[in-house]
Amino acid sequence: MEYLAGTIAGTLFRNEDNGYSVISVRTGEGLITVTGNMPEIMDGEMVEMEGAYVDHPQYGRQFKLSSLRIKQPETLSAIEKYLGSGLIKGVGPSTARLIVATFGKETLEVMGTQPERLVEVPKIGKVRMKRIAESFMEQQASRSTYIFLQQYGVSPALAAKIHKAYREQAEVLIRDNPYRLIDDINGVGFLTADRIALSLGISEDSVFRLRAGIKYALQEASGAGGHTCLPEEELLEKAAALLNAPKAEIRRLMDELTLNKHLFADVVEDTRFISLPSLRKAEVDVASRLLALCGTSQQFFPQHIKASITNFERAHSIRFSKTQRQAVSTAAEHGFTVITGGPGTGKTTLINCIIHVLGTSSKILLAAPTGRAAKRMSEACGQDASTIHRLLQYGGEEGSFQINQDNPLDCDCLIVDEVSMMDVFLTRSLLVALQPGTRLILVGDADQLPSVGPGNVLADILTMDSLPQVRLTEIFRQDEDSMIVVNAHRINQGQSPVMNSRGSDFFFENQQDATQAADSIVQLCMSRLPQYLMVEDSMRHIQVLSPTRKGVCGVQALNRLLQTAFNPASPRRNDIQYGELILREGDKVMHIKNNYQLEWETINGANGQGVFNGDIGFITKIEEEDRMVSVLYDDEKNVMYQYADLEELDLAYCLSVHKSQGSEFPAVVMPMVGGPKMLLTRNLLYTGVTRARRLVVLVGRQEVLNMMVNNNLERRRYSLLSHWLHLLSSSRV
Repeated sequence: MEYLAGTIAGTLFRNEDNGYSVISVRTGEGLITVTGNMPEIMDGEMVEMEGAYVDHPQYGRQFKLSSLRIKQPETLSAIEKYLGSGLIKGVGPSTARLIVATFGKETLEVMGTQPERLVEVPKIGKVRMKRIAESFMEQQASRSTYIFLQQYGVSPALAAKIHKAYREQAEVLIRDNPYRLIDDINGVGFLTADRIALSLGISEDSVFRLRAGIKYALQEASGAGGHTCLPEEELLEKAAALLNAPKAEIRRLMDELTLNKHLFADVVEDTRFISLPSLRKAEVDVASRLLALCGTSQQFFPQHIKASITNFERAHSIRFSKTQRQAVSTAAEHGFTVITGGPGTGKTTLINCIIHVLGTSSKILLAAPTGRAAKRMSEACGQDASTIHRLLQYGGEEGSFQINQDNPLDCDCLIVDEVSMMDVFLTRSLLVALQPGTRLILVGDADQLPSVGPGNVLADILTMDSLPQVRLTEIFRQDEDSMIVVNAHRINQGQSPVMNSRGSDFFFENQQDATQAADSIVQLCMSRLPQYLMVEDSMRHIQVLSPTRKGVCGVQALNRLLQTAFNPASPRRNDIQYGELILREGDKVMHIKNNYQLEWETINGANGQGVFNGDIGFITKIEEEDRMVSVLYDDEKNVMYQYADLEELDLAYCLSVHKSQGSEFPAVVMPMVGGPKMLLTRNLLYTGVTRARRLVVLVGRQEVLNMMVNNNLERRRYSLLSHWLHLLSSSRV
């Protein structure tokens, strides 16, 4: 760590959203360019900095800032320049001159401790004095908050949010109870608050810490495992281990939090489950609204439905099975229906038939959770399908949609595909946006992995036999020689896939060593498969999916190998480093976190906000000077990422199977080299295989594939939607 002290000579660039700035500092060695996140600093102010010198390829030697201390100006000219800089409302250069002439070197002390004395300055009355004093205190408090928080790794953008909430009381309130940040400030989690608290000397057994830690254990279970609740004893174990606290004290505080409704406890089959209020309310709302939809009668006569299905069969030269006819009839007769089935069972054809049966008099909307799934649905059905977020017109804040209960969707029927991906919050937002009497049809594959977000929506709905639902089990896809479809069903039934047949689309390449398997995967993607598939753009047509993130054949390692192979470092391509991640022009990338405020623009000039977890695109440009990265996504949306936003991007040459949900690729390559048994499950393999449209290639050891086929151990996901459906249904009878 190096030290730098000097006077601000000018601001060359500043991003007001995150505080990233490029400034010029006058030192004994001359002018030094300093870059980093910092509060607004005016020309003439004196600063002390810690950081490191770096050599920028275009701009030469720069000082990269780690920490900053702003010194109060000491000379009369420096004080006058500071006050007259425009930073303080009501004070310009002439007023600054009068204030300094009145108080001299005591000026800043007077303004900070005796601001009422400003009336002694010519032309400053009581009203103006008050405005100047408030602005001065606000400016001082803002800087104080930033400098106080920077030592705990809090970003300038987050420090600004904290100051906006607490104003000049920020440091006092945080020192008193840092854990209040978790509830008061969106973006502050337990780990940040705990780091601040322990650094301030707050005891590990503080009740503030223990209460916050209990809630964090539930939040972590929601984020990492998709749970909407936890059994009381399991939560007790997790919280006690996290906080290194006695179980008796944790149990006492859990009861206290439940009594005060900061947590909720529900007994289901003799087990007491603990929930966060937001998750519990979401599941209760979903259950209540689904049951209300079921109570809505639909005006279609059986004779009309039967005749319409027959007409559709004739027009498309197909013949539905009894179960398929039942699915269409159920959807037409009820206000709510679930249709579930694996690949090749005719779900897309049934959606088209349902649209035909409901007729042109019904306004039907189509939607899916991801852009790729919506695009596939649109192509298959011949009419526009949108993402659920676009359909509900996300409004800039997480969970906030412009289409809601007060401004509902204008349609007679909504059909949603790939519903296995929908978490409980998105499902609730969708249901809230439906008018009474709107028909809702959910279509999906119950055997795929559950949603990334919290909840077990599709599986829980299917436990309720009284809800209108149809399960499709027969394979009807016309390309019956496709072994992808056949093997997907074999895997789902615990049978080994049939592979390596002549003319097949499902292959296994034996590689006993993980390193050799990784090398083989690179060669498959670079040359062998593009020739086999007769495609030029292999990055768009071939997708590597891995069951694990770590290891030689994990997502991270394969991404590095594939990036080196497909898009190596070159003087002709700019790149940028964010942590350990190197991003380069031409890279295939994925957005990995819902960002409701990130702006985008299409090539046609349309614009909007919102980029979502799972969106895949390519880096088209990296602007080294401004540290901006431009990404063009599959749906033709162009997004400009500032440096601070790059934490939301990752390479996408290789994806985890979970991240691939809702997507479909011409060819899929998957390593079979081992890993944690809890990850190498049958439904993970099934989900990965069903992402492929034309070709599947598995690379690795046969015993690993056999283990995955036989491993039907699904990770238990705790949720209470099924409980609420049964409970609320019985109360309606």
